[in-house]
Amino acid sequence: MLRENFYKGNLSLKDKILALDFLLVLGVLLVGVISFFAMYSSEQGNFGYYTKSHIYRFSIFFVVFLAASFFSIQFWYKSSYIFFALVLILLIAVDSFGVSASGSKRWINLYAINLQPSELMKVALIIFLSRYYYKIPSESVTDIKYIFVPIIVLFVPVALVAIQPDLGTAMLILFGGIGVIWLTGFRFKFFLYSFFIAICLLPVGISFLKPYQKSRILTFFNPERDPLGAGYQIIQSKIAVGSGGIFGKGFLQGSQSYLDYLPEKHTDFIFTLFSEEFGFVGSLLLLLIYVMIIYRIIVIGNNSRNNFARLYCYGFATAFFIYVAVNMSMVLGLLPIVGAPLPIMSYGGSSMLSMMVGLGIVMSCKIYQRDEVS
Repeated sequence: MLRENFYKGNLSLKDKILALDFLLVLGVLLVGVISFFAMYSSEQGNFGYYTKSHIYRFSIFFVVFLAASFFSIQFWYKSSYIFFALVLILLIAVDSFGVSASGSKRWINLYAINLQPSELMKVALIIFLSRYYYKIPSESVTDIKYIFVPIIVLFVPVALVAIQPDLGTAMLILFGGIGVIWLTGFRFKFFLYSFFIAICLLPVGISFLKPYQKSRILTFFNPERDPLGAGYQIIQSKIAVGSGGIFGKGFLQGSQSYLDYLPEKHTDFIFTLFSEEFGFVGSLLLLLIYVMIIYRIIVIGNNSRNNFARLYCYGFATAFFIYVAVNMSMVLGLLPIVGAPLPIMSYGGSSMLSMMVGLGIVMSCKIYQRDEVS
């Protein structure tokens, strides 16, 4: 009966629930539960503001994740351009109506939440490009007539986010969009030419960076040049990760976080806190959960009948991997500090909302995997 309904494209609520990818749901729930304990530990064993807020947000956005999955893939296909346009308008509105904090203007006050449109753009760009390339044959994607639109929709939001200034999120949006373009079958030589052009323009780009951004790049190459200033955060992060050893110091026993040596431990450096308390084994377990989530997204893409769903799933899986890899590399000193949250784990409503909506669209691809779009 369920299979017949799939072919008819007429699914009851029961059919939709049975069609969920329960391994993906389990992976999201596991990361959420782990993040509860990590957030609780970041407040030194107190059920404080960040812990309560994080639990409330995860609970609400998990419902958003399930609700988004029940919308048909046809709905997401038809809404993709509108979704992108709305997020772009919000991104433009940040300059005039945005909320400033720590020298940056990135948020819009919507009363219930301070929304960061740049986080939603991570998903909006992927779904826009997935629809744009939906019916374009792979051998034609490099034709001149198909190149200008992706370039515009890629670099306009990246530029808007970069001038907030939020160079880290801008780069993540850029890499996510490039990932989708790469998956369409774009010829490698175009990426190679673009890479060489970017290298040549690098000195020009650096001249536009803010002083603190230049300092982060210099600190990446030599954290000890300013151990009590720009290099302090990454030095303390590496000390915390290294001191965790194989099995960690134990829950609520992390000295770096408890003695407040580690700044921003509830946001971008949540993995550092977790690694200190649960060591290499715990970190590996968390990494394997993320791998399972990415693997399930790819499997859903493989099983989808239409190219729009496949391209979206592959693109979102690539972007999700980049977000995890950049955050973990950043706190380990393998990349400069760019302000990249760890998906679902880090404190931040806009980031979590973005990931849950993105995962909800993936789940929609799973539930309606036999549907065509037009």
